[in-house]
Amino acid sequence: MTTRLSPKQIGKRIVELRKLKGYSQEDLAKFLKIPRSSVAQMELGNRNVSVIELIKLSETLGFSLDQFLAKEYKLEKAVEIASEPEREYKSMRISVPKLKIDKFKNILLYILERCGGKPNVGETVLYKLLYFSDFNFYEIYEEHLTGAQYRKLLYGPVPQKVEGIVNQMIEQGQLQRIKTEYHGFPQTKYIALKNADLTTFSAAEKVVIDKVIEQFSDWSAKKISEYSHDDKPWRATDENDVIDYELVFYRRPPYSVRMYEEDEQDIV
Repeated sequence: MTTRLSPKQIGKRIVELRKLKGYSQEDLAKFLKIPRSSVAQMELGNRNVSVIELIKLSETLGFSLDQFLAKEYKLEKAVEIASEPEREYKSMRISVPKLKIDKFKNILLYILERCGGKPNVGETVLYKLLYFSDFNFYEIYEEHLTGAQYRKLLYGPVPQKVEGIVNQMIEQGQLQRIKTEYHGFPQTKYIALKNADLTTFSAAEKVVIDKVIEQFSDWSAKKISEYSHDDKPWRATDENDVIDYELVFYRRPPYSVRMYEEDEQDIV
């Protein structure tokens, strides 16, 4: 028995089926010939799905339409009943970040060269500058900048393995760590003792990093932390969990940095 589903119910079921099949939002966008932003809005339940799109999705993701629309919906049953479709699109891009240590070190040095001398740029601000550089670049180009993983902690996203990398750079004479105070609060600052190797950056990478520095490097730790708390990737992640880069495609202004195509097709 089928039932009338809300857009949010439909979106949730599409997400489950997409992840089960190992597809990204970009894969579905290519199948449906719509912008990726439309797929993101569809999965959030902010965009209706047309009948034609549902048929295409059932063929692509291999599920039974009757089971998908059933009130007593079960993911396994919907997939089990449908035969596996032939797919025109065979290659699947799986976004698994892999830390590029040299790139991470050079970006850290570059940010410190540009703004590390500002009194507000302590460890907290530095981590947020790294976060927005990484996640903004991924939203625009769908490629990892440093490949660093960020964990959701109390004061915002923090790059994993950063302590080990920083300690190594200090031992190698590339960084100096200073304990100081800023407005009466303890602050950890870093000073670059070596220039970043700019040959490791592409022009696009440098543009993204520079824009992040220009936007945020004068902000206090409190202000940039609070701002990061409203970014969709941080909000959609459970406390202490690693933040999924794919969540940048759910961003709304002023956080979104990518120019998306407008979806002009009629939907029902």
